Amino acid sequence: MSKYYNPKRKADWNYGGSKWKLSRSKLELFIDCPKCFYLDNKLGTKRPPGYPFNINSAIDHLLKKEFDVHRAKGESHPLIEKYGVDARPVHHEKLNLWRENFVGVEYTHPKTKMTISGAIDDLWINSKDEYIVVDYKATAINDKIETLDKDHHEGYKRQMEIYQWLLRQNKLTVSDTGYFVYANGNKDAKAFDGKLEFDVTLIAYEGNDSWVEKAIKDAHKCLEGNSIPQAGEECDYCSYREAVTKVEI
Repeated sequence: MSKYYNPKRKADWNYGGSKWKLSRSKLELFIDCPKCFYLDNKLGTKRPPGYPFNINSAIDHLLKKEFDVHRAKGESHPLIEKYGVDARPVHHEKLNLWRENFVGVEYTHPKTKMTISGAIDDLWINSKDEYIVVDYKATAINDKIETLDKDHHEGYKRQMEIYQWLLRQNKLTVSDTGYFVYANGNKDAKAFDGKLEFDVTLIAYEGNDSWVEKAIKDAHKCLEGNSIPQAGEECDYCSYREAVTKVEI
């Protein structure tokens, strides 16, 4: 068995098990491909995971440390001031818990009884006492990142909206405007010299979480079903399975 991929999980981590939750990433999987979502959460056969981006994780960790310095002082951050944003990093008694993977912000959905969860990167507040969801992203491309206009950015936007929805269910007053702190590795340097420099931009996004409630109900209906649903139209995993099956026959 591969040391990197174990397709089966223990039953208590599957739908109906004591440790199962509908995480933000699982809901995104449902939107991407109901078939993979069902195979994963109902039948316990996971998709092969992507290889972890340890550099991205390191950047997330360092950004949290940096913004926490200003949070402790009750002041804004130079990046926030540079973009003229009415905000500052805010302390909340549950922030560390809400940032923790596999815990995050949680809410038990009353109609489906499912626990919905998602781990946020940061939380700011504005002068209206509205909480602001902030998400860190990292990449290394030639173009300057100023907008969220690529296909994969649609998932980023839904991620932001799920976090906004979760915090609202936890009785917080949340601004519709969230922010992406986007670190882009600079490949134009003359030499590596043991370090990689990043251009950091702040991108505002006006979220709309009105779709989340229906998506949760649809995901619940899928899991309660007794048959495997159709694959997503653009699911590479299902396309591969179908192609291999034809070759083997």
